[in-house]
Amino acid sequence: MSDQKRLFLVDAYALIFRGYYAFIKNPRINSNGLDTSAIMGFMNSLLDVIKRERPDYLAVCFDKGGSADRVEMFSEYKANRDATPEAIKIAVPYIQEILKAMHIPIMVKEGFEADDVIGTLAKKAEKEGYKTFMVTPDKDFAQLVSDNIVMYRPKSFGGGYEIWGIPEVQKKFEVERPEQVIDYLGMMGDSSDNIPGLPGVGDKTAKKFIKAYGSMEGLLENTHELKGKMKEKVEASKELGMLSKKLATIMLDVPVDFDAVDFEMSDPDIEAVTKIFQELEFRRLIDNFLKTFASEDAGGSHGSTPTSGADKQTASTPKEQASAGAGQFSLFGGDSSPKTTSGTVSEFTRATLENTSHFYQSIAAGMATKLFIQNLMKQASVCFDTETTSLNPLEAQLVGIAFSWEIGKGYYLPFPEDKNEAQEIIEQLRPFFEAEHIEKVGQNLKYDIKVLRKYDIKVAGKLFDTMLAHYLINPDMRHNMDVLAETYLNYTPISITELIGKKGKNQLSMRDVPIEKQTEYAVEDADITLQLKEHFTKELGEANTQKLFDEIEIPLLRVLADMELEGINLDTEFLNSLSEKLDSDIHTLETHIFKEAGEAFNIASPKQLGDILFDKLKLVDKPKKTKTGQYATSEDILSNLAKDHEIIKHILEYRGLAKLKSTYIDALPLQVEPTTGRVHTDYMQTVAATGRLSSNNPNLQNIPIRTERGRQVRKAFIPRNKDYTLLAADYSQIELRVIAALSEEETMIEAFKNGEDIHASTASKVFNVPLSEVTREQRSNAKTVNFGIIYGVSAFGLSNQTDLSRSEAKDLIDTYYETYPKLKSYIGKQVDFARDHGYVQTVLGRRRYLKDINSRNAVVRGAAERNAVNAPIQGSAADIIKIAMIHIHNKLEAGNYKTKMLLQVHDELVFDVYKEELDIIKPLIKSEMESAFKLKVPLDVDLDIGDNWLEAH
Repeated sequence: MSDQKRLFLVDAYALIFRGYYAFIKNPRINSNGLDTSAIMGFMNSLLDVIKRERPDYLAVCFDKGGSADRVEMFSEYKANRDATPEAIKIAVPYIQEILKAMHIPIMVKEGFEADDVIGTLAKKAEKEGYKTFMVTPDKDFAQLVSDNIVMYRPKSFGGGYEIWGIPEVQKKFEVERPEQVIDYLGMMGDSSDNIPGLPGVGDKTAKKFIKAYGSMEGLLENTHELKGKMKEKVEASKELGMLSKKLATIMLDVPVDFDAVDFEMSDPDIEAVTKIFQELEFRRLIDNFLKTFASEDAGGSHGSTPTSGADKQTASTPKEQASAGAGQFSLFGGDSSPKTTSGTVSEFTRATLENTSHFYQSIAAGMATKLFIQNLMKQASVCFDTETTSLNPLEAQLVGIAFSWEIGKGYYLPFPEDKNEAQEIIEQLRPFFEAEHIEKVGQNLKYDIKVLRKYDIKVAGKLFDTMLAHYLINPDMRHNMDVLAETYLNYTPISITELIGKKGKNQLSMRDVPIEKQTEYAVEDADITLQLKEHFTKELGEANTQKLFDEIEIPLLRVLADMELEGINLDTEFLNSLSEKLDSDIHTLETHIFKEAGEAFNIASPKQLGDILFDKLKLVDKPKKTKTGQYATSEDILSNLAKDHEIIKHILEYRGLAKLKSTYIDALPLQVEPTTGRVHTDYMQTVAATGRLSSNNPNLQNIPIRTERGRQVRKAFIPRNKDYTLLAADYSQIELRVIAALSEEETMIEAFKNGEDIHASTASKVFNVPLSEVTREQRSNAKTVNFGIIYGVSAFGLSNQTDLSRSEAKDLIDTYYETYPKLKSYIGKQVDFARDHGYVQTVLGRRRYLKDINSRNAVVRGAAERNAVNAPIQGSAADIIKIAMIHIHNKLEAGNYKTKMLLQVHDELVFDVYKEELDIIKPLIKSEMESAFKLKVPLDVDLDIGDNWLEAH
């Protein structure tokens, strides 16, 4: 290995932006509502570099105030960039504070970009014999590459790094010398920096010019060799070309000094860094950080073993273990040495089972179990957690059940594999589960309830589900137990993979795990869940969501468990025949597409499709490209081209049919549960922040119904047998009714009260024509506006959804607001409320927190403002149908009806109705749905029946 010292210079903002956008679809929001995505993304990248490379010298370089020289040369330099996202602005001070605590120098110079700071430092270090690694994905740095300066480029997020030395730059840009990259960038320009470049010159042309002329100057001196329009464009843009080259040139004379002593890697202040990470709730990052700066024996080369409290803990003695918890259930038997540990945990180290006092005991059969149950029945509230052989509750068998009713203590009752023996044990527990006076606590109780139903146990009494509680407290966070434990209790539970291994053929079943390990794992879950319950009970009150929890989400949990267990019948023969028809349709489309393309290719390959559409057929002048350099062929891009190109229409249709076939028509028969012969979807209560339910395995809410083939999928869902029929009950325009009621817009309220067609009524008013003369097109445009207003539709958006021009769309929206002035006022008040309080809420008090409502970034703030309007509307509609589901379920149970509620799909409920009960059930469902919640606007429900879901709908 070379003795040459290695300097790593990190392009701060490049990695910060990269980290932020890596989490853009699933941002990291802590319990205080702070978006920590950019901080986490940057720190993950920085620690990864340190772990992989163990730099001798390291600095992080920031921009400050932009490049004054470049702006002076070209006032539009970087003027096209969107405002920096608020989360990144917030992140930078945190990152700099962390870097200071890590003793990593921050290099910044007012009026210069990080590129220039890095370039200057790299060249100075090179003169002193150092090898410099520029940590950045920015291709502009390729111009600086030399024998002792290389680019250390992150691949796609989480995919490691690649090094660009001279050979890699030569290959990538097709240049002889890295400094020619400046000419390349100057010729083709840079849209991200708003460097104009030479008109009409792209990647391929720039590379061709550099091969022929060597530089920008060489090209401009030989324009007489060019032909046609290219010659005209280049000759007319000589000054622009030279300006672009100057703008693309990284400066090497920034007034910064390279002093190796300042840049040398040293031990971080572990206590200070950990404290910041704790404030940000970076649980796993603390572990990552501590491992990164572990001793040389652990793979490090710069830090000695940390000496802060992070490593200090006192092991308990066997005597202490034996005496802990003495006097309680001493006759239970089972595990003769319950795992009890006492110790001290540092302020900056997360607690675990290893360093936390606890008393967890397994219960032996016989007298020990009887004594345990006697004590169990005396409790007012008990947390329980089932351990099973499968994540699918319909096939899962009980391996054991853990119980806890006192923090730090708990008990585990193992179950034998023999079904009869297991049923004997559950029968002993029946009085507990069916006791109305004992509150049952759990995390994701719906799963446990469904498992116990297999053993003919119906869980009675008050319920407290920590997952549901946290969903109401902080809907935008994740709600799994490990995250909750680390966030609220500073505790890391045992990972399931520690017991059974990772997924694959070598993964064990929980039944294969030794009883003592089952006990530790299962009781810990119950103990931690009990502690979370104590924490969340207080927070539910503070957020004014206790009533919503007690009266909506918890009762709904039982309703959903019953619906999921019931499942729905599926006509697999029909789906098989439909699959064959789709094969024929897809083949026909392939034939059309290949004929229009002039050759056969893989339509499912974005690269091949892009090459055909944009290289060969040249459907657009400047096609958009992805970060990998391929042509972008996403749905939205192709949809904009479909009006003008037949091949695009066929490709979109092909994609739709292929997805329909793979996602539903071929997949649904495989999801029929063998033990029931039916399809059982899972309803998620804690996914959508608006309060809507989501469906999974299979997702029955996203079946496409706008196309004929899509609608036919619903035809495959059929009644239980010939004595039953399917009934679909659908709220009519519930979201419009909700917004009319909340805004108190009398004109709209009266239209609903009079039973008018609301879209025709709106069209009549905004187009100033009698109701009887409203055209189909006017009604369609009014309908688009009616629903679009909820989602903050703009003139641009409306014109895209209709045949209206942008100015016509703007006039229509303006007229709409003039017609419904209270609606416009309500929208303004919602946004103002959100700005003042940081959240909006539904008619039942369900909150949607809007962390970006006061952002200085107009795009980010605009999205939050739209959510401020639509979240209460969507959420109120979701709350109302949940109330209806609870009431209907209770009525069906009380009347001991054979009819069952099967599905909820947005504003629609689907029932398997016993035909002899139809005359009773239809008015019952309609009445309960329409009276679920009293608004100033009447709720209206459409009912229909059929031999399949399509007919009923």
